[in-house]
Amino acid sequence: MLEKLKKEVYNANMLLPKMGLVTFTWGNVSGIDRKNNLVVIKPSGVEYDKLTPEDMVVVDFNGNKIDSKLNPSTDTPTHIYLYKKYLELAGICHTHSIYATSWCQAGIDLPTHGTTHADNFYGDIPCTKHLLEEQFVNYEHETGVIIYETLIKRNLNPKIMPAILCNNHGPFTFGDSPGKSVEIAKVLEIVAQMTFQSYLINKNNNQINQTLLDKHYLRKHGKKSYYGQK
Repeated sequence: MLEKLKKEVYNANMLLPKMGLVTFTWGNVSGIDRKNNLVVIKPSGVEYDKLTPEDMVVVDFNGNKIDSKLNPSTDTPTHIYLYKKYLELAGICHTHSIYATSWCQAGIDLPTHGTTHADNFYGDIPCTKHLLEEQFVNYEHETGVIIYETLIKRNLNPKIMPAILCNNHGPFTFGDSPGKSVEIAKVLEIVAQMTFQSYLINKNNNQINQTLLDKHYLRKHGKKSYYGQK
């Protein structure tokens, strides 16, 4: 069932250790079949070198297992909630990569300090608020809710802001394919490290100005973009 998507999601998950984005089993990537509203995601707690495409778990929009002997990632409700809210999403990645997670643990936005950031994210990458005590009953679902509420409050969407920092937790990244969501996760990790090191060199705030941000983001993603080959 969904063999092509399983292979795509498997390949995306295998990029995580290859790109140095995960330790042990601390991460997951999913993809979605929009026609049938089925999500394919990494199984929970299985080491990457032991995974096969057939191990990828198929779940419906209620989180019910459709095709697998293994349990899906514990973060599955977060993925499902975001797929429901953002129909343009086709891939979601979650990691505990060191530098991006450090910003999550600091509980602050990742500011825009350079054109590497601006090429990929249209502004500061937001960090969510803390979950309330009562929200821990449905923790993974509520994580999706607070991600959505944060983006709405900031007037952002996954197209222009394909990453978010979950306070005290870790980053989620988004893409138009499972592989693209992993690519964004790698870019986020690099930018998080660059910004951290920038603060070590110069403690003064040196954020990019709006004109330079617009120039770099729009030349790559705008209607009149001219980056790359046509």
